[in-house]
Amino acid sequence: DGSVANVLKAKAAGIPVFCMDREINSLTAATSQILSDSYSGAVAIGKYFTQTLNKKGNYVELLGIVGDNNTWARSKGFHSVVDNYNGFKMLAQQSADFDRNKAMEVMESILQAHPDIDAVFCGNDGMAMGAYQALVSSGKADKVKVFGFDGDDDVITSIGENKVAATGMQFPKVMAETAAIYADEYIKGKRDFPQKVPVAVELVTYANISDY
Repeated sequence: DGSVANVLKAKAAGIPVFCMDREINSLTAATSQILSDSYSGAVAIGKYFTQTLNKKGNYVELLGIVGDNNTWARSKGFHSVVDNYNGFKMLAQQSADFDRNKAMEVMESILQAHPDIDAVFCGNDGMAMGAYQALVSSGKADKVKVFGFDGDDDVITSIGENKVAATGMQFPKVMAETAAIYADEYIKGKRDFPQKVPVAVELVTYANISDY
């Protein structure tokens, strides 16, 4: 919300604004917004989550920055699937600001309050690695399944080593390239651009890890 006013200032000055990966809450301010389809990506993770845990279990959710649209798109996508099953119980939902170290601290305190956890869904891969570190420290890494989002190199490696269960692969290069092409077209005179361009997110698991 806070970014809309600044983008409108640029627009008033005749300066086009192309948003990459970070969404603003306006459909008329930016020239175009090129965004990961976080909601659909999290739906795919939610489906894999329910299958992996046989539709039951106690879990924790680590949220990203509370003021970021990506945080809620991922959370809502995940819950749109998981909340349909009575066998799941969310023991805690806390923000760790997309930060690895903070996620480790938050996870450590959650584990003290709730030692019986089957899985953790994290709004990004940094938090997934932090949560995994906390699980290793508490001797529970082999009992608790960790799910992330982003497609970070260290999480891809961890999925290949059967440490992390899954992530959603984003394509930042596709977003950047699309924005660059649009900006070039704008400079050359084009003015009609799609307001939102969703970039697909792919589910990465141990089964398809060799593709990445």
